[in-house]
Amino acid sequence: MFRIERDRARFREIVRGRLRKDLRKYLSSTELLGRRGDKSISIPIPQIELPRFRFGDNSKQGVGQGPGEEGDAVDGEGQEGEGGGGAGEQAGEHILEVDVDLVELAEMLGEELELPNIEPRGNRLLSTEGGRYSGIRQTGPKSLRHFRRTFDRALRRQIAEGEWNPKNPRIIPIHDDERIRSCKSVPKPDSSAVIFHIMDVSGSMGREQKEIVRIKAFWIDTWLRSQYTNLEVVYIVHDAVARIVDQDTFFHLRESGGTKISSAYDLFLSQILERFRPEEWNIYPFHYSDGDNWSARDTERCINLLRDEILPRVNQFCYGQVKSAYGSGQFKKDLDDALGEEGRLVCAAVDDREGISEAIRTFLGSGR
Repeated sequence: MFRIERDRARFREIVRGRLRKDLRKYLSSTELLGRRGDKSISIPIPQIELPRFRFGDNSKQGVGQGPGEEGDAVDGEGQEGEGGGGAGEQAGEHILEVDVDLVELAEMLGEELELPNIEPRGNRLLSTEGGRYSGIRQTGPKSLRHFRRTFDRALRRQIAEGEWNPKNPRIIPIHDDERIRSCKSVPKPDSSAVIFHIMDVSGSMGREQKEIVRIKAFWIDTWLRSQYTNLEVVYIVHDAVARIVDQDTFFHLRESGGTKISSAYDLFLSQILERFRPEEWNIYPFHYSDGDNWSARDTERCINLLRDEILPRVNQFCYGQVKSAYGSGQFKKDLDDALGEEGRLVCAAVDDREGISEAIRTFLGSGR
């Protein structure tokens, strides 16, 4: 058994090495998005050679056998083949599916992008079962009976009832005297976080832009889940109006209306005031857009909302601008000009999929 475990550990190290080598590729592709479970993800790993016996035909002469001088070409090597398309006997390249814990995947992401661990801000007290039997109750299994407490209770009862005889000190507990050890519930601080994914779904945000957003959201969620025990995700879409949707609608909805970004910020603000109080939650909004807004007046309202209402209540606000053929990209310029000195506002521009990993590093690199 020890040898099996040792071989299994060695194989997992090989898999981890391959994952680390190809992690940049996974960071910019949708290959993993449909393979995620609750606690693990299935990852396709190509070209891992597993040791195996191979039986050959020893009747033929090979290297070291038969005629030939040093430097002569080995039979079939260095010669042009006939290039026939017939069936062969050699195995092709196979893909190996490996299950990897999401925590382990997040650890690799952190190492690859040099992400610091997050210092939680909001805490709330939850009653959780402790690991020690420090409480006492009157009912429970006999195996957990507290002998000293039971004896003390029985002695007090017999003295009170006048049954105690110092010359014949017999203590006989009855059912009401029994005291049982119990696992005591204690308040424990629990760091909770909520992620808001907010996306412009107007006509200028095409399929490729949404795929980039989808990839970024997957890796952001994976990292933050490794940092918090309790994590909730809320999806908000907006064009000229904003609304809360489920995950599937978030990534596949496309509308042709205009763009009014303040509608999304108003809805987000109402959510954190009503459902996710900053005193109890670590709040991470991520807004994705191509940079178009319907008017300079609405952009000014967005800036005021961010400065006065949103930034003081969140861990940080991340704005990711995705390049689009129809988007002007003006909104990021306005944010940089007006709020460039605000530490809790983090902006990143993504021109294509190759820029995803750098945007993730920008968003998560502060450790807030």
